[in-house]
Amino acid sequence: MAHLRGPEGCPWDQEQDYDSVKGLLLEEAYEVVDAINARDFGALEDELGDLLFQVVFYARLAEEEGRFDVGSVIDRVHAKLVRRHPHVFGETRARNAREALASWQRVKDQERASQGEARNSSILDGIPAALPSGLEAHELGLRAAEAGFDWRKVEDLLDKIEEEVRELRAELAGAAARSAKVEEEVGDLMFAVANLARFLRYDPESCLRRANRKFTARFQALEREVAGRGKRLADCTLEELDAIWETVKK
Repeated sequence: MAHLRGPEGCPWDQEQDYDSVKGLLLEEAYEVVDAINARDFGALEDELGDLLFQVVFYARLAEEEGRFDVGSVIDRVHAKLVRRHPHVFGETRARNAREALASWQRVKDQERASQGEARNSSILDGIPAALPSGLEAHELGLRAAEAGFDWRKVEDLLDKIEEEVRELRAELAGAAARSAKVEEEVGDLMFAVANLARFLRYDPESCLRRANRKFTARFQALEREVAGRGKRLADCTLEELDAIWETVKK
């Protein structure tokens, strides 16, 4: 148990352990992402501080147990950066991004070998199970791409997405809408879209969160417009709502 305390009434005014604040750690990380997406640098400065507090908190827990402290955390990430980027910090030079990535991958492979990982281990091993599924799909695609298994151009990925849509249509036409096969095809489509984001150098979670925010703003505008007409959403036909939606979009 830790004895890291804050002012009376704050969440830290009690003994805490590793598991008790995991949700807060994730919350702070997502708030950082929200600030970045909004390009709100005042909020970003504040949220980075909250996230940094989480790093210090967990390091303090470990220090009280005699495991490590925040200084060793910093030393370790510094050593990893230097070790994995000999093309930046060492004598090796990379002429382009492809050579830099190859250099980084060689070092990672050497680290795996030195840690005694089996030759038949997968490059997909070690992806955190707690990742949101969109980020997991991103990481799976990224690791496969590092091994040379990737689409050659964005048009190929768009073709793949269209293929998945056709397969989903076929399943919907010939099966119950809630069949396991339909669920599988929806998953295949989402996986392909997540990798489209990765291929275009976007984070799929951030893309979807941005779309969620846009939908929320537009739907709330639709609600205001309907209320301004003295009606409720339930009083409107789908055609009326679609017409208002198109107006809101403009």
